Amino acid sequence: MLRIHEQIEFRPELPVIIGNIDYQNFKDILIQIDDILVKSKIELDFIDTQLCKRNGSTQQKIKSQELFQKKCRIALRCNIARFLTEKEFRKFSRRLADSPLLQWFCLIDKMDKVNVPSKSELERFDKMATVTEIQMIIDSVNCFAVSPENYLNLEKELNLDSYFSDSTCLKANIHFPVDWILLRDGVRTIIKSVKVIRKYGIRTRMPKPSIFLTQINKLSIEMSQCRRKKDSKKLRKKTLRKMKKIAKIVKGHAIRYVEKLENNWEDSELSENEKNQILNRLTNIITQMPSAIKQAHERIIGERKVSNKEKILSFYEPDTHVIIRGKVNAETEFGNNLFIAEQSEGLIIDWCLEKEQSKKDIALMQTSIERIKKVFNKYPKKIGADRGFSSKRNSEWLEDRKIINGICPKNPATLKKIMKKSSFRKLHKRRAQTESRIAILKNQVLKCPLKSKGFNHRELSVGWAVLTHNLWVLARLPKSVEKLKQKAA
Repeated sequence: MLRIHEQIEFRPELPVIIGNIDYQNFKDILIQIDDILVKSKIELDFIDTQLCKRNGSTQQKIKSQELFQKKCRIALRCNIARFLTEKEFRKFSRRLADSPLLQWFCLIDKMDKVNVPSKSELERFDKMATVTEIQMIIDSVNCFAVSPENYLNLEKELNLDSYFSDSTCLKANIHFPVDWILLRDGVRTIIKSVKVIRKYGIRTRMPKPSIFLTQINKLSIEMSQCRRKKDSKKLRKKTLRKMKKIAKIVKGHAIRYVEKLENNWEDSELSENEKNQILNRLTNIITQMPSAIKQAHERIIGERKVSNKEKILSFYEPDTHVIIRGKVNAETEFGNNLFIAEQSEGLIIDWCLEKEQSKKDIALMQTSIERIKKVFNKYPKKIGADRGFSSKRNSEWLEDRKIINGICPKNPATLKKIMKKSSFRKLHKRRAQTESRIAILKNQVLKCPLKSKGFNHRELSVGWAVLTHNLWVLARLPKSVEKLKQKAA
């Protein structure tokens, strides 16, 4: 559907703030990002995409469409500003209400009143676009930044000659996956759901639900204190058998309440959406509870290992995996593998959050380079990466495409020999900054661990974070004084 012209509104001037250099720097960054959003026309592309999703080929009233276009523009800017400041929806809504600068950037400042989006509205903004649409926006920004015309008036033109990649673990927001704690989590979730069902008058015969919570909590405390006593193994096995018994009893009650709720929910005050939400929560635990019981039995009573592929790390985040990092402070982490690739100035030109068990870094790099070729119509000239990407197959693959291989070799003798080349040393001196790039993206922009629930929402958050990061990088790059003077003249 065609985009209509939006009416220009009067907006108040920003207050003059003196004596705070941090505020001034932040203001300059927002002004530069605003300039990039306008010049690159990604705002208009975002609006066009959302209009196609919303309307298709149907005709809508002009006023309704104009309001929707403004909403899309505000949503894009609110998501960018939120990742620059407060990640949480409630905190950002409060800060947005208190900051004229953020109100100006998000286009909600008006002469008479300021309508600040609520936390629920901000959450809807966050989920307005898909990961594919966000990736298209990121590609548009990157293509705009590296274009020969240099629309951003940068002192130094950006290029894609150098490619630096690395991978890390994006930790999931779960507690440490202890086997017997899974049983406690399952019992708690079932009992809380049963209480909600009973509250609305749907009941079957069972003891008071809070009794099971008390019992499982006592056993959890007892299990945690077993290792301090004599015959700790026997005590742990004895306690786990009691926990298994309670878990099976509670699971039986959950199955009966699922059947009762499906048959009698129309007689209660529960809506269909609320009924489906409760059923999904109960079905999720009922389905996984036997596997969790078996896992705890194998590891504690049978004293046998369970392979990582078969482990349940969380009832609520099934796409979480065991990632062996081999680091001093993190031998093993739980989450998903995050791969990023950047160019010389720190612009992230490719990224991937893996849903399945982590692939090898070699396969990730080849897929990434081919995608970069598809977006920018050329391969990078040289590549720098750590020894995790080193392999004979990778070297041959890069040689076939005439890409300079700057990957750190695994063989110490080969590394000692190749370190004599100044070009290799220079490439790896720059590659060390990619570690910092990952830290900035994870700790400053994303603020890990992510509180987004489900892999799709976590992937969406990473997409918004990469877009925000790239805009932040472009806004901080030095500008050419001569070009700015020519533009002013």
